[in-house]
Amino acid sequence: ESSDNWTTHLRKGILELCILNSLSGRPRYGYEIVRTLGEIESLVVSEGTIYPILNRFKREELVRTTNEESPDGPPRTYYELTDKGRTQLSWMNDHWQRLLNGIENLRKELA
Repeated sequence: ESSDNWTTHLRKGILELCILNSLSGRPRYGYEIVRTLGEIESLVVSEGTIYPILNRFKREELVRTTNEESPDGPPRTYYELTDKGRTQLSWMNDHWQRLLNGIENLRKELA
């Protein structure tokens, strides 16, 4: 139970970073983000998890949206990083890398 709780908290903690990174290359619509992140082992996500975060990112002006017609159904809302979002993503990626490096150094010291 304790390990399940830990992995749940870890996934929640890095989900925002993963969502922003998924948007770094090009605009994507919500379900496309879900599919992309679903390819990462152990990062189980659903639309119900992604959309509230995307809506908050929009309110915080980290992303902007556009609606486009879809050949497969209703129009799709595409999410794209703003300049503010790119700055935030850069900071988050730098912080994540420093954290990974610190953990790796700690592991080497104790090995």
